[in-house]
Amino acid sequence: MRYLLLIYGNEAEAAKMSPEQMQAEMTAYNDFTEMIQKSGAHLSGEALHPVNTATTVRVRDGKVLTTDGPFAETKEQLGGFYLVKAENLDEAIAIAAKIPGATSGSIEIRPVVEWD
Repeated sequence: MRYLLLIYGNEAEAAKMSPEQMQAEMTAYNDFTEMIQKSGAHLSGEALHPVNTATTVRVRDGKVLTTDGPFAETKEQLGGFYLVKAENLDEAIAIAAKIPGATSGSIEIRPVVEWD
């Protein structure tokens, strides 16, 4: 089964990281990505630009409405994702727990619908 692992963190706190801390974080993510690639679980993954680059789209009464930024103000913002293959939720949780951002933010696990 495929699972989307959504990585949430506090962008304001991340912006305060020293260059050394940022390098350590990137090294941890590179190591994690390499580990899940070698395991065969990795299907895809990307980092996202900061939330201030987001645009939210709604259609109301046939009119397209756009808003700068995310739909809701939150303490944690979506910063990236991994799409992985796992036998079950327990395996997806084990993978998600190894994502570096899990120690300071949160990882939302969403099963992907498998269409026949």
